[in-house]
Amino acid sequence: MRYELLVGLRYTRAKRRNHFISFISLISMAGIALGVAALVVVLSVMNGFQREVRARILGVVAHVQVSGVQGTLAGWRQVAAEAARHPRVLAAAPFVNAQGMLAFGSAVRGAIVRGILPADEEKVAEIGRHMRTGRLEALKSGEFNIVLGAELARALTVLPGDKVALIAPQGRVTPAGVIPRLKQFTVAGTFEVGMFEYDAGLALVHLEDAQRLWQLGDAVTGVRLKLDDLFAARSVAAELRARLAPVAFASDWTRSHANYFRAVEIEKRLMSIILTLIVAVAAFNIVSTLVMLVQDKQADIAILRTLGASPGSIVQIFMIQGSLIGVIGTLAGVVGGVLLAWNVDVVVPAIEQALGFKFLAKDVYYISDLPSEVLVGDVTLIAVVSLVLSFLATLYPSWRASRVNPAEALRYE
Repeated sequence: MRYELLVGLRYTRAKRRNHFISFISLISMAGIALGVAALVVVLSVMNGFQREVRARILGVVAHVQVSGVQGTLAGWRQVAAEAARHPRVLAAAPFVNAQGMLAFGSAVRGAIVRGILPADEEKVAEIGRHMRTGRLEALKSGEFNIVLGAELARALTVLPGDKVALIAPQGRVTPAGVIPRLKQFTVAGTFEVGMFEYDAGLALVHLEDAQRLWQLGDAVTGVRLKLDDLFAARSVAAELRARLAPVAFASDWTRSHANYFRAVEIEKRLMSIILTLIVAVAAFNIVSTLVMLVQDKQADIAILRTLGASPGSIVQIFMIQGSLIGVIGTLAGVVGGVLLAWNVDVVVPAIEQALGFKFLAKDVYYISDLPSEVLVGDVTLIAVVSLVLSFLATLYPSWRASRVNPAEALRYE
């Protein structure tokens, strides 16, 4: 073992004459551990929220959507078959998307009406899993049934079995003028995916019923695709755009909700920077610890210098001691943060029960529990940043120690 490492480790273990230095060392170590743990837990919870919201969005929105360039897609079966040949596409389902107005009694609400084939829709989306009443299979051609979002049904004050009027804004020309098309639908069920945008503004009908109401013939708005990897959606959409042009255009879920996911990513980065400052403050407490230690060990430094130790060796001794504080603090913070992030679903309810209130009330927030997802990349990056900051904090005090003049240090010894 090199003597620099031996002396550095011995200084770390030795009892100091100045107990205040030991206290500052412990505070620095605890501060680094606390900052690292906080950073791990916060980023894990933000990852969990992002995963939860993404899952809820993709329960309604397809991974990739192929639409007609002019708004309608006539030969959708050929397009669906061509898209299905892509090795990453698992399933395809046609759909009709149109705006409509729903009326029940005196209540009137605008909504996006989506025509689907229930059997195919189950393969590309998860609305069937979020049905509160009824079943998606109740949508049958010619029966004119409709499934509403829970908030939309509440706004219209309808229950399963009630009949609502669906008004299509595209009217038909008669001798009396342009009259909007109107059809009565029977409410067959309600769904709640946990996203207000869809729960309050989406209605599902059978594909052929939508084609009849909007007079599309055999055409549809487009085809929805499910992939084996949702994060491959951008590249798959680009390949399909090149393959299907100019008949159809392909877009993916990252484009349709780009603003939301970009905002979440920016928030995550800013939170990382803010919490990294906590680690930085704790790491630079090492500076004060080592500066005081250098003052306390001037005689020892002078003796080592007279025995032949070079200034570089003195620098290494104190860098080893300061870095050890950072390593121990970082390891403690990573272990504590990961354990807390893994058990946040147990810890948070215990705190809520002890304090007597709920952090995320069900009647206010759609996500009432704190989700958590620990990513190895995030934990590794946090640990590396903490170690680098700890290492940088040792440079100046170690350099000061190497500048100690042995004659001056031993004058009064």
